[in-house]
Amino acid sequence: MMDLPGPYAVGRYARKLEEEMRRRARVALIGEVTGLSRSKTQAYFELRDSEGAVPCAIWLNELEKLELPEGRLRDGSEVVIAGGPDYYRGGAQASPAFYFRATHIRLAGEGDLLARLEALRRQLRAEGLFELQRQLARPLLPRTIGVVTAESGAARRDLLAGLERRGWHGTVVWAFAPVQDRHAAPALAAAIQGLAAQPQVEAIVVTRGGGSLADLWAFCDETLCRTVAMLRVPVISAVGHERDATLIDDVAALACSTPTHAAEAAVPLDCLAARDGLARGAALLRRAADGAVQARTPHLVALARGPARALRRERLALNQKTREIRAAAERGIAGRLDFQHRLAGVVLERARRRARGAEMERRRAALRRAEMALRAHEPERTLERGYALVEAGAGEPVTSVSGAVAAGRVRLRFADGRVGARIEEEK
Repeated sequence: MMDLPGPYAVGRYARKLEEEMRRRARVALIGEVTGLSRSKTQAYFELRDSEGAVPCAIWLNELEKLELPEGRLRDGSEVVIAGGPDYYRGGAQASPAFYFRATHIRLAGEGDLLARLEALRRQLRAEGLFELQRQLARPLLPRTIGVVTAESGAARRDLLAGLERRGWHGTVVWAFAPVQDRHAAPALAAAIQGLAAQPQVEAIVVTRGGGSLADLWAFCDETLCRTVAMLRVPVISAVGHERDATLIDDVAALACSTPTHAAEAAVPLDCLAARDGLARGAALLRRAADGAVQARTPHLVALARGPARALRRERLALNQKTREIRAAAERGIAGRLDFQHRLAGVVLERARRRARGAEMERRRAALRRAEMALRAHEPERTLERGYALVEAGAGEPVTSVSGAVAAGRVRLRFADGRVGARIEEEK
């Protein structure tokens, strides 16, 4: 902060600012008057459009010299003003203020509005907004149509009359909005968005009667046109008469010259004509059916006897087939019973064999157990464990000391052979 020039006295700076503002180039501006008020010496107002606003002031004596029509300079008037920026530096008891100091004011004419309209048209076309709505598919027979218009007016009545002439019996969802003042464009945009948010609405008609370009200027609002271009629902514009051209006509899916034309565009199918066509087609079909019945009655009568004969033939054939089927079934049942008997005999024989085999296996197991028991009691098993068997000369076993002494000579039988031995009496 200490690197900045100064500090200067605020009054000196305010005077320099005033001089700088008054040296700025003089220009002409076009816009809408809002907040118009008067003091003893000046008239104050704001000049607005969709992108911004500038506070303005004009000396009353200069305003009187312009001789504007009485009451034409009011809120909502489109005007062209000439002048440049001005700064009032105020004082000890007065507040400073910035104004665009107007030196000339005139009501905007068709040429001014057309120039603004053409510039905005070029801008939206360059952004590709003229093509978005035209790419949307419009239903041939919509069930629900949304309509944005004034609550009272010829446009509403004409649209309803057009829909009635089409024989359309769908639903109209109304969104009433002002169609001619500085509040009209935002209200129209909100009404259109509200209708588009309802899923049952398949098309939207925006309509009003004719008027000057200034009267229709709300339908040239940039925000309104951008809103229409970005909607998912096709919008049909019917603003003014055939010679009127507003910017909403360029961004809408279809521009119509009258509300009646809009009704035909919103409901492309002429329901009355379609119903008449259906009725004529039904009548032709009834006549054709009656003629066909009369022409084919004799043939049908002749054919009527045929089914009885055919039925008798088929009944006889059916009875024959029934007998054949019964005989074949009996043969089949007998064959299956015989097969089952043979199969049962084989199964029983195999069961008996398995039973005999099991009995023999049980006996073999018993013999093996007996054999093992006998072998456990054989002398050879004892000898194999390290014992010896004492035998006499004839081979009979010696089981006592006295018997061994009496024998004198004995044989000792081991597991791997025999050896002789002599018995000596123990003293």
